[in-house]
Amino acid sequence: MSGTTRREALMPDSERIAADLRELSSFTESAEPGWSRRVFSEPYRAARGFVEQRMRGAGLDTHVDAAGNIVGRLAGRRQTLPALMTGSHTDTVHAGGRFDGMVGVLGAIEVARRLRETGTELERDLYVVDFLGEEANPFGLSCMGSRAIAGSLSRDHLDRQDETGLRLGDAMSRFGVAPEHALEMAWSPGSLQGYVELHIEQGPVLERGSKQIGVVTAIAGIERLLASFSGRADHAGTMPMAGRQDALVAAASAVLTIEREACGAPIHGVSTTGRIESSPGSFNIVPDEARIWAEMRSIDASWLQGAKRRVAERIAAEASDRGVDAVLEWLNDSETVSATTSVQDRIAGAADDLGFCWEAMPSGAGHDAAHIAAIAPMGMIFVPSAGGRSHVPEEFTDVADIARGVHLLAASLVDLDRGN
Repeated sequence: MSGTTRREALMPDSERIAADLRELSSFTESAEPGWSRRVFSEPYRAARGFVEQRMRGAGLDTHVDAAGNIVGRLAGRRQTLPALMTGSHTDTVHAGGRFDGMVGVLGAIEVARRLRETGTELERDLYVVDFLGEEANPFGLSCMGSRAIAGSLSRDHLDRQDETGLRLGDAMSRFGVAPEHALEMAWSPGSLQGYVELHIEQGPVLERGSKQIGVVTAIAGIERLLASFSGRADHAGTMPMAGRQDALVAAASAVLTIEREACGAPIHGVSTTGRIESSPGSFNIVPDEARIWAEMRSIDASWLQGAKRRVAERIAAEASDRGVDAVLEWLNDSETVSATTSVQDRIAGAADDLGFCWEAMPSGAGHDAAHIAAIAPMGMIFVPSAGGRSHVPEEFTDVADIARGVHLLAASLVDLDRGN
């Protein structure tokens, strides 16, 4: 069978993919808006059971590792060769959508099905992974499972606490994960021939450019910030404006500083303040305490580091001018990571062979792929997001676009396996 014919034979079953997406998206936190399925929730536990069932049904030898990743293995002819890996995640943000992450997991399972149904045997093992806890969460640590596989999960990470004081390590234990073992389960560099992740774009570039596929060039680095402001409480009706030490106004000024910094980025930079709190929270009292949670992202590592320094200096100076103390804590999430050129070339070549219109593009979102890149050549495939919407209930990708991405994922993995 020629390379082109083999690729065409791997065309996925779009109706089966759509049915799997409908069923997986039914596991939600019923009291929450959108398709909420946050890490460690009971709906997340139930959804993982569904994923395990689907993996086994696809012929994958399936288990849950020490970090809580669901790992399915399709044996190749020569198991001494470095393996291939694909996958994504099935947890969501609060009030999130039903495609982010899920497309990559269910698409990978469909690839395994089609390989078996067409009798396409790989030379090397293929691992399909549903990574634990990719999304941001109250512990301030995303990509828990992929960090463990990459060897970057640390004891300090396990000691992080949520708002109630619960340790991440204890939350993992309650969920049935073995956190101490998760620190020691890293895969060896060189054990993987390559990693390819299928994902929705989560932005508007492909749709606006009428492109079918995005070949990812780099994944943005993320710097997350918790800034705390301490001022002085006073009577809101009697303390003159010039005499106030208003913590909330200092926090509001910091929000604008963070926004202005990203607006001046020369290549790619974005910033978001996603949460703000103040106390005592009364109309008639000048706030004495305030906190903001913010982040900055860019594929330009040098700009990101410079922005981090500039933002810290400006926030501190502006708060001081108001008589407010500012304490900044940086919660580094991930570094800027480039996709491996050879893997990008494989994906682009397979897209050309299949007749798909593609565009090279960076990702402004974080992904498990950024961590797996530490131990394996890495690439990503994007499919369009309707209206560029993501992390909202309106998130949508047409099943035809998803099927096209799954087809390209299969072709890319076969090419990586056989060196064609």
